[in-house]
Amino acid sequence: MRYLLRDDRGQAMTEMALVLPILTALLIGIFQFGILYNNHITLTDATRAGARKAAVARFAGDNGVAAAAAVRAAADNLDQSKLKVSVTSTNWNVGGSDVTVSASYDYNLSILGMQIASGTLTSTTKERLE
Repeated sequence: MRYLLRDDRGQAMTEMALVLPILTALLIGIFQFGILYNNHITLTDATRAGARKAAVARFAGDNGVAAAAAVRAAADNLDQSKLKVSVTSTNWNVGGSDVTVSASYDYNLSILGMQIASGTLTSTTKERLE
């Protein structure tokens, strides 16, 4: 009987059963954060592309429609229904005027079905009209 109390067979399996869910949740969290960070980089690059399009295409007469389309095209891997784009300028007809392109994207960060965080990623880029 004393031998059975000191037997340590199965100890590693028991420890792994206790630690594995925590390690799995941590790993999934790292992946989810990576996806969120990639979405932020994509959104920032898309607003830069839109601002550049607005700066060089001011004579198109569309008042930023082409710039908004450029933002959506640059952010094609994001869910377009969650993407909101705004293009404004102080004066579309005067070179050197500022044009501002803003975009926002709603996100939900969940791990194993539990919502950890949610919010809105935003990015704004300002350039001068050429």
